[in-house]
Amino acid sequence: MPETDGLHGHGDSVFAIQRPGQIRVFTLLEARQIFPLVRNITAQAVDELSPVLESMRANMENHLLLQQQEIHYEEIVQRWINKMERLGVVVSGLWLVDFDTGDGYLCWRHPEPVLDYYHGHEQGFGQRRPLQEVIREQQPEWADCTPMI
Repeated sequence: MPETDGLHGHGDSVFAIQRPGQIRVFTLLEARQIFPLVRNITAQAVDELSPVLESMRANMENHLLLQQQEIHYEEIVQRWINKMERLGVVVSGLWLVDFDTGDGYLCWRHPEPVLDYYHGHEQGFGQRRPLQEVIREQQPEWADCTPMI
């Protein structure tokens, strides 16, 4: 598991900024605390990208304009990726993030309203399962929502 210079330990600040490439390990409580920020940042990026996509579709024949819009598209997506990584979540696809629990991932994809799915480290989006089902079956330590003192 990658080092996080002590920023990933349970009880540390939920909003600690990670260095690029660092993965943070979350409890369910920590993931739920930071989730509204992840959801809002993602929604803003989606909204910012919408007119760029419309312009790209409208200017398919204008290669110079299309090239400029592609650059703008990449800038928006890269800015979103950078923000997600600084929060310590794993970017698994466009508008798809995972919160590492140490034994798997709490999985979210925009525009889902809540963080409600889980999949193992060796699995992907297609194998994700409802979070409550996993908690009921496995009773993992990361799902204990009692704040650590």
